[in-house]
Amino acid sequence: MGKKFILIVILLLVLLAACNDKSANEKLGAKNNEAKNIKELVHDYSVGEITDQSASITSTQLIISDSDDKKVTFDLPEEEFFVSIAPFINETHPCENHSLTGCQGELVNQDFDLYIEDMDGNVILDETMNSESNGFIDLWLPRDKTYNVKISHDGKQVESEISTFKKDGTCITTMQLT
Repeated sequence: MGKKFILIVILLLVLLAACNDKSANEKLGAKNNEAKNIKELVHDYSVGEITDQSASITSTQLIISDSDDKKVTFDLPEEEFFVSIAPFINETHPCENHSLTGCQGELVNQDFDLYIEDMDGNVILDETMNSESNGFIDLWLPRDKTYNVKISHDGKQVESEISTFKKDGTCITTMQLT
């Protein structure tokens, strides 16, 4: 097993163990820190800062595998849903659950104008974001909702509906800019 893998597992286990036997306020603070640490771990895999294991993400879990195919899973935040979108012009791949260490999108390190609103018309996101070196834009959205997503880039645009329910995939590779 890789040393980084073991260190990450130990640190997360210590963090989780530290949450026991505390008041409700302390538990809530620890839970927020736990969610923050999981998000940082997801980010580190996504941008290639951790490379000696593979990692994928479902609607409920981060799954890390070492070179011996030993797996460790971590629950994702209860209120937030991870989704990774790879807008494309010419090339894409079929995907349901995002591989943080394997999926590759076409448009790397590019700026995109993202606009996301929920079905009630509430604006969730309206900003310019950069795709990572894997061609994906990673987002944490509120769970159990449906969203209208508009992405613009270099005079091209795409609009699509996505949702963040337990049955939904975390990898969106169907948004072709035209």
